[in-house]
Amino acid sequence: MIRYRPADGPFDHDRKDLRMTRDIPTGIDKTDATHAARRARAAASLIALGLIGAALSGPAAAQTPGTWPDKPIRIIVPLPPGGPSELVLRGASERLQLSLKQPLVIDNKPGAAGNLGAGEAARAAPDGYTWLWTTDTLVTVNPHVYARMPFKPDDLQPVMRATTFSQTLVCHPGLGLKSVAELLRRAKDKRMTYASGGAGSPGHLTTELFMAAAGIEMDHVPYKGPAPAMQDVMGGQVDCGFLAGPTVLPQVRTGRLVALAVSGARRSALLPDVPTVAESAATVPGGVAGLAQFDASFALVLFAPKGTPKPIIDAMHAAATAALRQPDVVERLRQVDQDVVTASVADTAARLNRDSSTWGAVARRINLKAD
Repeated sequence: MIRYRPADGPFDHDRKDLRMTRDIPTGIDKTDATHAARRARAAASLIALGLIGAALSGPAAAQTPGTWPDKPIRIIVPLPPGGPSELVLRGASERLQLSLKQPLVIDNKPGAAGNLGAGEAARAAPDGYTWLWTTDTLVTVNPHVYARMPFKPDDLQPVMRATTFSQTLVCHPGLGLKSVAELLRRAKDKRMTYASGGAGSPGHLTTELFMAAAGIEMDHVPYKGPAPAMQDVMGGQVDCGFLAGPTVLPQVRTGRLVALAVSGARRSALLPDVPTVAESAATVPGGVAGLAQFDASFALVLFAPKGTPKPIIDAMHAAATAALRQPDVVERLRQVDQDVVTASVADTAARLNRDSSTWGAVARRINLKAD
């Protein structure tokens, strides 16, 4: 991958005009004086160019887009190998390497919900040769639940919100629920339970946001990952749960689970007949104002160490966009419920700030703290 170092501001090449003045002694021919003045101006120009050339031959020259990258690029993935984040990255890595003309080294550094690997990336030199690829919850959730972290969110420069994914609300078929409206009615009449992949997981946060917006309460049953959570929903030990789409899809297709809605703003390509939560709100008698704009989606994001030059950031963004937008890559990612978005640097930062505010409020309301 490419390492970019965001500049603190635009590089200012403007300077005041250089002027040379010299008196022309009397008795010298005006033509000779004119030629002498021209020679002097030319000499001054050469001197100025020499100074500029000397400046550009220093450290800054090694960081210009024209010379970057000139060695392998390291991408830190602060999560265990084989997860969705790594699968998406590897799906685009071949095209990205061809574009950058350098090998990409994918370096898994799991631990503390991504904090350990992110800390290493934040401490790396901002020269465009170290990047961080991770879920957005690293900066939208972790700062609200961890008392101490090995980095500050501002130590990382957002580069691209690359892909987005949602959670799928599934229930045990024995409950007889077919819609969000039916779930809300049942939850108001009888205490229900919901499963998640663990405290602070996307499914946990999504359900808490959903319950607050809908005005219901359900008891949380956390598991170590979405797969065991799904097993107990299928077995009827737990009623429902917002779980990862690829995890529950086979069971939905065979009827062992019933899908009621997806949490994002758009329907899932894997379950096109399943409405979004926001769409489902319209079917509730009297409506549910809190659900009308519901959007609990998550993202895979590319970061760079703070201080990476803007030209490198821009070059990496362009290369990653081209790699992810290849039709075969887009289709392959759709099959694992990942929508390619390749958001701009500015849009990425704005969305991360918005989501941090949303999940921070949820974490405070339920007093969510990391162990």
